[in-house]
Amino acid sequence: MSLPRSSTLAVTGHVEADSLVQTNELALLIAMLLDQQISIELAFKGPFRLEERIGAITVERILEHSEQDLIDMFVIKPALHRFPAVMARRTIALCEYLRDVWQADAQALWADQPDAQQLHDRIRALPGFGDEKTKILIAVLAKRMSVAPAGWQERAGAFADDQPRSVADIDSPAALAAVRAWKTDQRAAGKSKQD
Repeated sequence: MSLPRSSTLAVTGHVEADSLVQTNELALLIAMLLDQQISIELAFKGPFRLEERIGAITVERILEHSEQDLIDMFVIKPALHRFPAVMARRTIALCEYLRDVWQADAQALWADQPDAQQLHDRIRALPGFGDEKTKILIAVLAKRMSVAPAGWQERAGAFADDQPRSVADIDSPAALAAVRAWKTDQRAAGKSKQD
């Protein structure tokens, strides 16, 4: 099951960048991986910029490059991340894991329609995916990509609700602004995204 082309995930305001993460499972995983310590828009534009530099985003294509070559691709301005070398290495680790465990097929994580706990466990096992990132990706898949196994709400925790708190709630510039405003209010109140 490939990601549906009717996906409602629209983060960057850049049609081609949004389309890539809507239709390419690996691009979505890389965008989620990059989504820390930089803006959501930059993180979700990262796979498109990487594709411009190396060609089609596939596990095999990424792993054709040496670590230093990939770091160089992440560093080219505009850099793909605030910490490009670290994130290039994490991208390699993610791709190596997908190659070794999922036959280089990112969509295999959910293609066989796993139950919510299995989906959680599969995502949580990905290099670079901690508890919160796992919950957010489950919410993204359910809310924006029509991959919503029964019980996904429990696995996504607070990110399953209707509060605009994460990338899972972004389908337009207005939604992005709402998420950004909510996060600002949470920080001012000393609260986290899960409060």
